Amino acid sequence: MPPRRKSNEFERGRAVAWFQDGVPKREVARRLHVSISVIVRLIQRFTATGRVQERRRPGRPKKTNPREDRLIERLALQTRTASSSIIRRQLRVATNTNISQQTIRNRLHGFNLRSRRPAVRPRLTPAHRAACHAFCRRHVRWTRQQWSQVLFSDESRFTLNHNDDRLRVWRRQGERYIDATFQEKVAFGGGSVMVWGAFSLHHRTPLFHVQGNLTGLRYRDEIRRPLAVPTLQQMGPQAVYQDDNARPTGQGWSTTSCSSLESTEWSGQHAVPISTRLRTSGMSWIAK
Repeated sequence: MPPRRKSNEFERGRAVAWFQDGVPKREVARRLHVSISVIVRLIQRFTATGRVQERRRPGRPKKTNPREDRLIERLALQTRTASSSIIRRQLRVATNTNISQQTIRNRLHGFNLRSRRPAVRPRLTPAHRAACHAFCRRHVRWTRQQWSQVLFSDESRFTLNHNDDRLRVWRRQGERYIDATFQEKVAFGGGSVMVWGAFSLHHRTPLFHVQGNLTGLRYRDEIRRPLAVPTLQQMGPQAVYQDDNARPTGQGWSTTSCSSLESTEWSGQHAVPISTRLRTSGMSWIAK
């Protein structure tokens, strides 16, 4: 038996023409690579109606009208984290229409809204955003050579218990980074392990495991002197140390006598986005 396939309107017209010219139904089916039953039903339909078009199949009628479909879309866009069950309840209260959660998802898919995990970003205040913009504008023309002289450092805390990321949002393609689809979080919740490290284009310090509270004196004696300073000396006299705005790091620098201070802004996430350039013999450091 030839492989079954769906014929188009032009092929159905040719089949009728061949049949009227005396071509057997089986031969017509062979020429069009369709089943003989398809040709039989086609000839019967043409004899009864004089048409070769298939009857319209309306299918099951929709349980929602266009107005209710737009309401479903609006409810999802107003509260991006609302689940299909919540939207279903809100629709039933507003319009007295009772539909399934799968129908809610189908309507949202029709508006190109898919359930996705939200992108995550640090929580930034207006002061943080202003500091970031100022830092970028000031360094936008820095060359690769200039950046290679910077030693970046930071502490990172890795949580042992974290969110399982089961929260989902409704969004269209290209809406991953709009405010309505973000999930904000406060870092370092639950048990954690804290480490410190620094790196530049060609150098890096060993990873230091911070145990307990990191005070200014501990930062000076356990991190800055044995780890940061030797790496800066390896980088040369133009090396620059870019520190974050954490309070212990600033206290650690303040205990050191310096020949001169030059204040510069820094775009970190901490409350005081300010850093200071410390100049000593043959070396420049940036610290809080």
